[in-house]
Amino acid sequence: MKIMVDQSIQVIEDDKAKSTEPFTTGVRGQAPPLVTTTFSVRDQGNASPRFVRCTAYNMPCTADMAKQSQVPLAAVIKPLAILPPDETPPYVVDHGEPGPIRCNRCKAYMCPYMQFIEGGRRFQCGFCSCVTEVPPHYFQHLDHTGKRVDCYDRPELSLGSYEFLATVDYCKNNKLPQPPAFIFLIDVSYNAVKSGMVNIVCQELKTLLDYLPRYSPIADSVVRVGFVTYNKVLHFYNVKGSLAQPQMLVVSDVSDMFVPLLDGFLVNVNESRQVIESLLDQIPDMFADTRETETVFGPVIQAGLEALKAADCAGKLFIFHTSLPIAEAPGKLKNREDKKLVGTDKEKSLFQPQGSFYNTLAKDCVAQGCCVDLFLFPNQYVDMTTLGVVPVSTGGSVYKYTYFQAATDQERFLNDLRRDVEKPMGFDAVMRVRTSTGIRATDFFGSFFMSNTTDVELAGLDCDKAITVEFKHDDKLSEDTGALMQCAVLYTSCSGQRRLRVHNMAVNCCSQLADLYRNCETDTIINYFSKFAFRGVLNHPTKTVRDTLVNQCAQILACYRKNCASPSSAGQLILPECMKLLPVYLNCVLKSDVLLPAADVSLDDRAYLRQFISSMDVTETHVFFYPQLLPLTNLDSSSLPVAIRASEERLSKGGVYILETGLHLFLWVGASVQQELLQNLFGTPSFSQIDTSLPVLDNPFSKRLREIISNFRAQRPRYMKLMVVKQEDHSELIFRHFLVEDKSASGGASYVDFLCHMHKEIRQLLS
Repeated sequence: MKIMVDQSIQVIEDDKAKSTEPFTTGVRGQAPPLVTTTFSVRDQGNASPRFVRCTAYNMPCTADMAKQSQVPLAAVIKPLAILPPDETPPYVVDHGEPGPIRCNRCKAYMCPYMQFIEGGRRFQCGFCSCVTEVPPHYFQHLDHTGKRVDCYDRPELSLGSYEFLATVDYCKNNKLPQPPAFIFLIDVSYNAVKSGMVNIVCQELKTLLDYLPRYSPIADSVVRVGFVTYNKVLHFYNVKGSLAQPQMLVVSDVSDMFVPLLDGFLVNVNESRQVIESLLDQIPDMFADTRETETVFGPVIQAGLEALKAADCAGKLFIFHTSLPIAEAPGKLKNREDKKLVGTDKEKSLFQPQGSFYNTLAKDCVAQGCCVDLFLFPNQYVDMTTLGVVPVSTGGSVYKYTYFQAATDQERFLNDLRRDVEKPMGFDAVMRVRTSTGIRATDFFGSFFMSNTTDVELAGLDCDKAITVEFKHDDKLSEDTGALMQCAVLYTSCSGQRRLRVHNMAVNCCSQLADLYRNCETDTIINYFSKFAFRGVLNHPTKTVRDTLVNQCAQILACYRKNCASPSSAGQLILPECMKLLPVYLNCVLKSDVLLPAADVSLDDRAYLRQFISSMDVTETHVFFYPQLLPLTNLDSSSLPVAIRASEERLSKGGVYILETGLHLFLWVGASVQQELLQNLFGTPSFSQIDTSLPVLDNPFSKRLREIISNFRAQRPRYMKLMVVKQEDHSELIFRHFLVEDKSASGGASYVDFLCHMHKEIRQLLS
């Protein structure tokens, strides 16, 4: 049997070499460069791939054809993605009092796919074909080609992405929203104080108050702030600007949570700056000698929610928490960590939350536009599955710092916290995906809540969150018209403005399988598969989930083999050009800690990864499942070294390598690296004296390496802590876990073995 082991690195490098020009979005159904390629985008009528990426840019015309190929039809949408500095952010369009122009029937928003007819007096909807009158104030004459003469002056007629200012009809209870509020809720139990967390948070918040999100860099932020500390009881603080000192109000009846003060809890930073700073200086001292080890968690979220309700605004809770909430209170949890269930049919119960308390609370939070971000500092099991319910359902984030130590973890935590406070986000958001006749959005993956089948509700939506949407046929599609989708997100900006962000995407449709297989994107397919699988573990044993993935992948490749490949010897594994890397990447998903945990992977870690990956975009899932491994051979060149395959046999004893996954960053040092290089990077010529951290040295090699590390960090939403790994050292076990082409300690197949297995599956399907 002959198997082509195609190098992932080769495919990535070939794509980089191919892409020279900016990618223009005006051509329907054109697949963008890979996420690993650096390119610029020119919006000419379809959304930039930074906002929307599809699994297939040529959709099958019929449901039968889709079923036959088994290629998932999905889009990964990142509505508020940040664009690079040389690309223009979406224009804001203000249609004044009447609001945005929409189709009468399906309510799609005005976009380049609307066809103006009857001299411009009416338009025909590209999604449902209904004809709608053009309001007099929006009328414009058509040119000889049937286009409006003002087409290129209006973003909504010529661009793929833009924003509308929303009118009061788009607001809750038909009144314009208040600016949002940020509430900081700090665990002050024994562990939180002892680890240094309380002190660090209080010191940092004093600086962070200057970095609250704002509409423009020169404007003051209108976001109000409030502070709570807690252990078994909750302490609210009155930080009204007119007070000489902050006042503490204690709520000890946690079974019926209320906010003991209205005036002076949520304040404007500029007006209350001195009182707030005084409070943040006092908190660490107040609890320095605490002996209280028990905490509550449910009432903490309730407290923030009640405060936002009382202020009649949306907002975000920042919760800094350390332990399993075992104190007597609503949402109390018990320790149910049971390693014996791993790998059994009962394993799925570990991924399901305890009781329904937090699900109900999440629903209430979403209704208020209360987004929850959780910063966790656990030293033991905290039931991540249950604690994560509210953050995940409200569009929030979870950050986890296990065995937090101020000296080694402060940098990562503070960078994460700063970015989390500053990053652009919308509140009280609703997203809807409309499609042209023939397909519809049937399934959604990500961090959000849904109370019906069409509206994705997000108490908060930030620039890092992606939502994966699956489409199914409900009719035939036509090659002439292609298929359209429009994603519209209604949200409140950080300045309290109601807005609608619209992304449009047109793809081709095909009646030949070969056209489908020519125009897919493997990285997006893997994003979909991982989310599908990671949700599957809630209801099925992990083995069943893995088998389902292998089977679907085999069917995709068998269908290609049978219908599109030129006849050749049966002993060959033949892959479509754009899916060469499907097996290697799929194998990485199959042996991820969620689906195939190593013995030392905790249940909390698995739950954390499961939740975290659910809202990743394509770039992030790519590097998470297939990490970048770079040899640092030539540190005096300004270009980045070409990556090598993530396999142990690629490492040389005399080399230094950097490996990054988007969450982890390693520097691997071989045992026989030249003394001069060791001196330049670590300040010692001796391998045995290398420290686990990287010193800051004044020489070109040290500077260049730190520059490379900074660049990696700048590209990722989470701050990656650098771990120096010496060859043959104990820490090499952790590093090896990410060499994904090798056989894994948990029993995952090597890439070559998996290819053989895949080949066997395909041959079975074909015979």
